[in-house]
Amino acid sequence: MEKIVAAIGVIATLVLLGFGTWYFSNSPMAYSPKPESITVGAPAIETNAIIYVADDLGYFKKNGLNVTFKTYDSGGAAVHGLLRNETELALASEFVMVNNILKNGEVRTFGNIDKFENMFLIARKDRGIGSVFDLRNRRIGVPRGTIADFYLGRYLNLHNMELSDVTLVNIRPDNSSDALAAGDVDAVVTWHPYLDEISNRYGDRVIVCPIQSSQLTYWNIISRTDWTGLHQGTVDRFLRSVAQAEEYTTNRPQETKAILQKKLNYTDAYMAAVWPDHQFSISLDQSLVLAMEDEGRWMIKNNLSTVKTIPNFREYIYMKGLEKMKPESVNIIR
Repeated sequence: MEKIVAAIGVIATLVLLGFGTWYFSNSPMAYSPKPESITVGAPAIETNAIIYVADDLGYFKKNGLNVTFKTYDSGGAAVHGLLRNETELALASEFVMVNNILKNGEVRTFGNIDKFENMFLIARKDRGIGSVFDLRNRRIGVPRGTIADFYLGRYLNLHNMELSDVTLVNIRPDNSSDALAAGDVDAVVTWHPYLDEISNRYGDRVIVCPIQSSQLTYWNIISRTDWTGLHQGTVDRFLRSVAQAEEYTTNRPQETKAILQKKLNYTDAYMAAVWPDHQFSISLDQSLVLAMEDEGRWMIKNNLSTVKTIPNFREYIYMKGLEKMKPESVNIIR
């Protein structure tokens, strides 16, 4: 009898130990009693929806992270700040990653949080521009080093023109409207909400052309390569917070819109207009790799890189974190 009681005691102890191990490995506060502080650099736009939800609802704090935001005018500028050690993470397009990988290879993504279309070319009619074919020999304002470079180049190619047929002027997206007004450029490439500012200012005095040709932009969580390797636990906590925010965003779109409106001071009309353009989810898809390869080839063809062959972009995607957190959302061919 005593042996049976002892055996039951051992089994009970093992069960409790097993449950404790499971609980603490899955508990939001499992990693550290003291929250770890990290700064995320990004432009203040709706593509960051899942991140803003995670912050607003306290998911980061529940998972042991103290997240602050540093605002930049574009994803390209945010990654530039990341590489200057101004932040631990940045949010930017896959093209910004490709651009930096071909230069130095010091960036890595561990999750895509949005896929969308929101890139437009806006041109002044009083400059004699009535269609894309009038752009030849014109000055076009573009935030250089962003995916606007690629979409403009591809758009011109589809209309039998090259980048060399126009003059590119480096214009920050938040300066696009003033650059048009001052006559510094004849047209600009920009996105929401800057497009809306120009449209409200000029009305029917401009033409507006969507230029993505159904090719989605991938909005990514980006870190320095060395940082990811040294902070895998932090990556896990960040991804857990984002996965929780994704579930909320999917199930409660109206509440998510309200969070964005509070954070970014957006109107109901603006949210209704842009919401259908976005696919908010945390993933790492093969389509991301294909887009990066396409953009890398385009950069090399247009002599925008000293590299002559595209690298293996899979090496710049950290998959282990998301594979642990949400394995069904990782669909990259090895």
